[in-house]
Amino acid sequence: MDFALWKSAKAGEPAWDSPWGPGRPGWHIECSAMSLKYLGEQIDIHGGGEDLIFPHHENEIAQTEAFTGKEPFVRYWLHNAWVRMGEEKMSKSLGNFVPVREAVRRWGADAVRLFVLTSHYRSPLTYSEEALDAAKRGAERLRTSLSGSPQVGAALAELDASPFRERFIEAMDRDLNTPQAVAALFDLAREINRARDENQALEEAQTTLRELADLLGLTLAKEEESLAATPFIQLLIELRKELRQAKRYDLADSIRSRLGELGVALEDTPQGTVWKRRD
Repeated sequence: MDFALWKSAKAGEPAWDSPWGPGRPGWHIECSAMSLKYLGEQIDIHGGGEDLIFPHHENEIAQTEAFTGKEPFVRYWLHNAWVRMGEEKMSKSLGNFVPVREAVRRWGADAVRLFVLTSHYRSPLTYSEEALDAAKRGAERLRTSLSGSPQVGAALAELDASPFRERFIEAMDRDLNTPQAVAALFDLAREINRARDENQALEEAQTTLRELADLLGLTLAKEEESLAATPFIQLLIELRKELRQAKRYDLADSIRSRLGELGVALEDTPQGTVWKRRD
């Protein structure tokens, strides 16, 4: 009696015929059925939020293993903790969330990713602009270590990056311990900067840093100079909002149209207007 495999149809709901009358699959059995169809009877990795452990994932295990007779249904479970806004879970239903598009526009993709990676996926992550500002500075430190070369003259021995690679791999092998992996990247970046001053060869170490950063999805590409236009675009967005409130839709539409001609697309969302550059 813990959960339903099949639910009776209610007025206005989608329904299918069955030996038990019209109805629809229960929430949990849907996932077992999709997993069996597309991934097979046993799978290596299954992820989800910590709030899905009970009842959803426990029921998936019970259903699937009972049906197939094979254990385990999943070899590794990855349950992530919540991103919090203050003391509450950040969620669309509560309306207390920041769209990823907006965060990337303000801080850059590498900074947003670093912000997430500096907390273990099983630990809660609290959103704050100060933390994202720090992540942006961190991304710039990594980026800076990949630029430049030793001073002119005969370079000394190549900087050995193997200890940092070993630390990175060891950390990731310990239940994806990304905070420790990121710490290895920053330590390597610091050593690269020191070695540059001492005229050591950097190519191998910089290549290692790029490879390890890439494993975490960090591009470390230089930010676009055009971000300097952000305050002016934001000013026009605020002006457009005031014009719409005053029912001057003609002028508001004119601002949107002219920005579009300049390659800036506006999108009105329940949380306000966001902008992005058109490809």
